[in-house]
Formats: sequence, C-alpha cells, structure tokens
Amino acid sequence: MKFVIAPDKYKGSLTGSQFCEAVEKGIQRVFPQAQILKKPLADGGDGTLEVVQDYLKASLETIKVKDPLFRDIEAGYLLSQDKKTAYIEMSEASGYKLLRKDEMNCMHTSTLGTGQLLLDAVHKGAQHIVLGIGGSATNDCGMGMASAFGYAFLDADGNRLQPVGKNLVHAKKIVDDETSGLLKKIQVKVACDVNNPLYGENGAAHVYAAQKGASPEEIDILDQGLENFANVLQSHFGNDVRDVPGAGAAGGMGAGAMTFLNAKLVSGVDLVLEMADFDLALMDADWVITGEGQLDNQTAAGKTIAGVVKMAKARQIPVAALCGSVNASIEQIQEMGLDYAVSVLNQVGSLEDAKANSFSNLEQASFNFAKLLEVG
Repeated sequence: MKFVIAPDKYKGSLTGSQFCEAVEKGIQRVFPQAQILKKPLADGGDGTLEVVQDYLKASLETIKVKDPLFRDIEAGYLLSQDKKTAYIEMSEASGYKLLRKDEMNCMHTSTLGTGQLLLDAVHKGAQHIVLGIGGSATNDCGMGMASAFGYAFLDADGNRLQPVGKNLVHAKKIVDDETSGLLKKIQVKVACDVNNPLYGENGAAHVYAAQKGASPEEIDILDQGLENFANVLQSHFGNDVRDVPGAGAAGGMGAGAMTFLNAKLVSGVDLVLEMADFDLALMDADWVITGEGQLDNQTAAGKTIAGVVKMAKARQIPVAALCGSVNASIEQIQEMGLDYAVSVLNQVGSLEDAKANSFSNLEQASFNFAKLLEVG
C-alpha cells in the first residue's frame, strides 16, 4: 500500500515532520512493506518558514531591517539554491511577535522591514517571491513596504509622511521618482486566506485593529485612512483594489502588495502544496493521512486539511485525519470530505499531559487505523 502523510503541525506539541515520523511508525507496525511519502505542510501561518525551507532547498538569509517601530533587528527569509525564488514571512520583520504587549498599536507601526526583506531578495536575484502575510502588527496598507522601494507619500502641504497607520488619512500624493526598476521584473504571490475588503464594516481596521492595540476611536481613524489611501492609490496607479477579497488582509497589506508589487493573492496552503509537488506525490496513493491540532468548523476555511482533501478527492483518494482533538459533528466531517477522523487522545488528563504524549498517542492512533485497514 502507498500512504501519503500530509499534516499541519500540532501547535505547541508536534511539528509536521514529527507527525510524519509518528504516523510512519504506527503504519509500519502493520504494513512493514508499505510505501510511505512524508509531506509536512502548512497554510501560510506560523511554522510555514520551516516547512518551505526543505521544499525549496533554501538557505536562510539574515539581514538588518526595521521592526514595526523602526528599531534595528535581524530578520531572515528563505532563498532557493538557484537564488530565483524567495519565501518571506511578513511576521519576521513586521509581526506582533516582535513587540511587547504595551507596544502594540497599529496607529504607529510600519511594514518598512518587510519591504527591506523583499528588496534584499530582489537584489540577490530573486525573480519569484512568495510572501506570507500572517501575524502582522500593522495597519499601514503596505505604505511602509513601499517606502523601502523608494516611494514617498505626501500630505496636502507636500510634507513627507512617516509610513504608519495614523498617516493613511493624511496621504494625498505618491511620489515614485526614486523607485527601483527591479520590482517590475519579479512575480509575487501572497499567501492570503482571508476575504476581508480593505475598509468598512468588514475591513482591515474594524475586524483586526483592536487586537493590534487600536482603541475604538483609532479604529475609526484607521478605517477612514484606508478609504482615503485607496483613493490615492487609484488616482496614482489606476487600480481599484478596495473591494477585492483579501485586500484588507494584514492591515491592508493585501491591497498594498497588489498595487505596489502587482501581486496575486492565493491560498497559503495551495502555495505550500505546489512547492511540495503534492500532486505528484498523490500518484497511485491508497490513502492520504493528514492532521492538525484541532479539527473544527474552521478547518474547511482555507486550512491545511481542506487543501489536502481538495487535491486528494480530485484523484478519488480517501483521506484520514488524525487530530489532537475533534470538535466537529459527523455532518461537518462528512462535508469536509474526510473518510476517517479521530482524536488521538487515549486517556483523560490535562492539556499539558496531552501535549507531552502527542507522539506516542499519534503513533498508537496510526497503528489502530492501519489495523482497521488490514481487517477491512
């Protein structure tokens, strides 16, 4: 039999590679001659950098950039061996993980550091860039990123604006006399799994800015700023991205990337599946085994398992999900397209106990699954 093991991580417990190892051990206790392909995956969020590094056969490039509050930090991105493809996670330079809780306020944060990472990759030869935009601390619509490329933003009096969220509402003109021509030669894909428009009730500010430290009054200012900035972008570039699904992702970075980089917004898990040559791995497979920390009603919304099921079902390959916990009804599991779904927990205990025993529990769950196949 041929098994393809294609999980996301168990957050705080197992990496995707550890999941693959545990499942392989369980299966081989029943089918020692089984062909097993291990394809750890991610959806563009935390942990994607480690997964992608192996598939791209990439090196980690580390440079000095500005953090969300313009302080010098070391941040890294991945560059493939042939230097033609770069994978950049916005959170490495512009993420909330870089700030203390009392520093969080997206009125004052910038995506400048992300732009510096992008520019460095281009200078080193990258022609194809994949940008993950999860975990941002910003709401500047890519203004900071564009500043790294040489764009300047002016207010009504011609004064140059600092590229932060609070200044979106003051922007009136874009100056691009000093922008790098290299940007016209690259192709950019943005890993984006949200559908928020740029502004309004479901836009970047109203949905996400509170968790980035903005007060209700500041959220209104940011929302007005995003609307104003959208008008400025349309006036300068002729592109209207305000209502494009995903434009409001990462504080408007979706709109900024589409405008300043001519980027295409795509599903994060679809990007990783492409890098992993997952379609090729599925050839002649008897089962796909996937999993994540918790299977719930969010799983179908752009998560790793949803991407795996979509590709497997196109080839009529059954899919089993071995998860840390299962919080979904029978109907929801069926709607997801899963043929088998189970929690790997085998005893009552604390969350800490469950995490500590994840590997052994997963190995046992895989063994039990393989025994069912053997009997069947």
